[in-house]
Amino acid sequence: MIHAEGLTKDYGNLRAVDGITFDISRGEVLGLLGPNGAGKTTTLRMITGYLAPTSGSIRIGGRSIEEDLLEIKKTMGYLPESAPLYKDMLVYDYLVYAAEIRGLEKDRRMGRLKELAGLCGIGDIMHRTVGELSRGLKQRVGIAYAMISDPEILILDEPTAGLDPNQIAEIRQIIREIGKKKTVILSTHILSEAEATCDRIMIIDRGRIVADDATDALKQSAAGRVVIHLGFRETGDADEVMALLGTVEGVEKIEKADGGEPGTSHFRLYGDPASDVRDRVYDKIRATGWRLTEFYREKRTLEAIFRELTREG
Repeated sequence: MIHAEGLTKDYGNLRAVDGITFDISRGEVLGLLGPNGAGKTTTLRMITGYLAPTSGSIRIGGRSIEEDLLEIKKTMGYLPESAPLYKDMLVYDYLVYAAEIRGLEKDRRMGRLKELAGLCGIGDIMHRTVGELSRGLKQRVGIAYAMISDPEILILDEPTAGLDPNQIAEIRQIIREIGKKKTVILSTHILSEAEATCDRIMIIDRGRIVADDATDALKQSAAGRVVIHLGFRETGDADEVMALLGTVEGVEKIEKADGGEPGTSHFRLYGDPASDVRDRVYDKIRATGWRLTEFYREKRTLEAIFRELTREG
């Protein structure tokens, strides 16, 4: 559906996007994650044709964005972070206006407005002024605006920024419903949003792709590590524990960890993800007679993976 090859964007001496290549399949919900300034918005603006790449190419539905930009734009709905809402207009008038400028035939407009009123939950605010709506309702109107022409692709830039938890949950539900039939790309730095909404996550840091996989697969990969937490009571000193367990096949590193109950020692062990080291570690501990108080594999969160992949240096 969407193919980008060597996509690069420079602003003077600043390289905002650095030669990224990716494919997005039809019907996929892709979360574009990254810290502020990572290049997410610039990437979306190039996909939509709002910005021209410094180098590289984009093809959407088999068409080149350089040669068929107008036709490509007809297949897209785009909601930037600051929704383009006219505050003095009624919601109904605003959406009719959006339908007109998108070239929607007059006999289709009412049917489309009814569909979007149900999808976005805005049926009871159609005759209210946009400016008097809450931020959450404005965002729903913005999504309806982006979807007015029934596009194949929906692109959302930080769709839940500034919303309260209830509003975020409502927007997520709308995105999930849209994602059942459309290709959706959303950028965010809110990890729980991507985890709850997206089929696939692409993490960008300093203009480069540092991770790209299905949401569950990315979490299971644990950024290339298995992490096991160990706690002991009345063991030898820390150096003895680390020296012994460091000899276990598949153990890459072991380090002293803070916290835990008084009189206990805690360690964090890093293992090869291709090999489950837990049996071998346990056998080694059992042979020592040390009293084990904790032994569990860390459940890797998207937040932990994100921090590891995007931290400075």
